[in-house]
Amino acid sequence: MNGFDSMTYLEGMERVDSDIGERVLKAFAAYDPDEFTEADVKKALSGGGEPKRNFAALLSPAAAPFLEDAARLARAETAKHFGNSRYLFTPLYISNYCQNQCVYCGFNCRNKIERSKLNPDEIEREMEAVAKSGLREILILTGESPGFSNVGYIGEACRLARKYFNVVGLEIYPVNSDEYAYLHECGADFVTVFQETYDVEKYAEIHPGGRKRSFPYRFNAQERAVMGGIRGVGFAALLGIADFRRDAYAAGIHAYLLQKKYPHAEISFSCPRIRPAVHNGGAEFSPDSIDERQLLQVITALRIFMPFAGITISSRENAVFRDNAVSIAATKISAGVDVGIGGRSGEKKGGEQFEIDDARTVGEIYEMLKKRGLQPVMSEYLYL
Repeated sequence: MNGFDSMTYLEGMERVDSDIGERVLKAFAAYDPDEFTEADVKKALSGGGEPKRNFAALLSPAAAPFLEDAARLARAETAKHFGNSRYLFTPLYISNYCQNQCVYCGFNCRNKIERSKLNPDEIEREMEAVAKSGLREILILTGESPGFSNVGYIGEACRLARKYFNVVGLEIYPVNSDEYAYLHECGADFVTVFQETYDVEKYAEIHPGGRKRSFPYRFNAQERAVMGGIRGVGFAALLGIADFRRDAYAAGIHAYLLQKKYPHAEISFSCPRIRPAVHNGGAEFSPDSIDERQLLQVITALRIFMPFAGITISSRENAVFRDNAVSIAATKISAGVDVGIGGRSGEKKGGEQFEIDDARTVGEIYEMLKKRGLQPVMSEYLYL
């Protein structure tokens, strides 16, 4: 399976009758961040012009001197659509087995890390421990291995999560629409998929083997999830792998076009920068091609472009940056994060996917939000 054309599908991968992929890749290829001027940025900030072009301008180098202006506008848009509410959640990794060879990831199947998978009893104990913190939203994650973490296993985790949480999210390997429908029936509310990069050549280079090498199958995951009844879908590029401006632009256009096609779908973004991760031989992969001001530029541009979309700020970032981002444009923040397997209810059983930079507890994040005049919300939905 290693080395197959990254633009092809493997057996059993569902094909979606959609032109969104073609349109996004066309937009990605055409986007030249350096073509925009100060006048273009001022026009975008004033609300004039076409939204997609304004978004492109706000991501460009020409917009860097106007970051404070963009932040003020983004803060106003956030207040208009979300008030002062900020939502808390935590990720729960239930398995770190993986069949992919992503060169930037600690779960790479060739990495020498401790592999583990929680059984249903262990999953429930982890969830009980998380629920005691007061959180009512959880994000379930696995390594990308249908063999070790099949859809039935993930579905059982969703059913267990429904006993403790009002909102259940998934960040797992892409599956077909009927499998998303099954996971929805089990209790999954939303699905997040990191495309990693929209640069097809770079994508093939950093995914030398595994099912993840199929670019179009991963690209269409959000659409298959919506087709399967999942109410919310999240989009992200792993910023720093390739040209972050073009990747952020493509992620925004991807979400924009999907929302136009499926107006009922709830849209959200994550804006993760790549973090150090142990991989073969103990080496690290940690490009520094996007700094904090540039990351904030991405976040504010997304808020202005799609003001109603949720934006998650990752624990990959440091506490100071996260506190500022959630005051300006981010609407969801993780707390009490552990990216290994187990550890909340007992001894940690498996290795971590990447390093985090903000290890504050739920209580500490809660108090930070209150001090900033924001309302911490433990659950976005109540089910009656």
